[in-house]
Amino acid sequence: MNYESTFICSPELSSEKIEELTSKVTKLVETSKGTVKTVQQLGKKRLAYPISKFREGNYVYMELAGEGSMVGALENFFKLNDSVIRFLTVKVEEKKKVAAKAEQAKQEQAKSEVKPAAQESATEVKNESDSQSPLA
Repeated sequence: MNYESTFICSPELSSEKIEELTSKVTKLVETSKGTVKTVQQLGKKRLAYPISKFREGNYVYMELAGEGSMVGALENFFKLNDSVIRFLTVKVEEKKKVAAKAEQAKQEQAKSEVKPAAQESATEVKNESDSQSPLA
């Protein structure tokens, strides 16, 4: 399975400490039989609302591959680490599956739109034939 994980570190951490924390996360993922595809340090950004009395945070984004147990271990690490103020890990579906679901939804919508349109045209033809009487 593929996952995306983003965590926000305390703004008080130096870049060396953030790098060290990122390497710990990478080692944890690898010991949990997972792989790290990409790691991006997005830098210090302003938070939408204060978290633990911080108005800014250092964002780190990671793309991971592995099993669900890896995610559990990763989230436990984030919970126990005081320098991580927020985190989010989501499962990413493959693009082929997402495209297939979207195509199926379009087909179902097209089928439901065609049936009422055919019924309306038949009703209109009936009404026109009724209004044209030979006596008029």
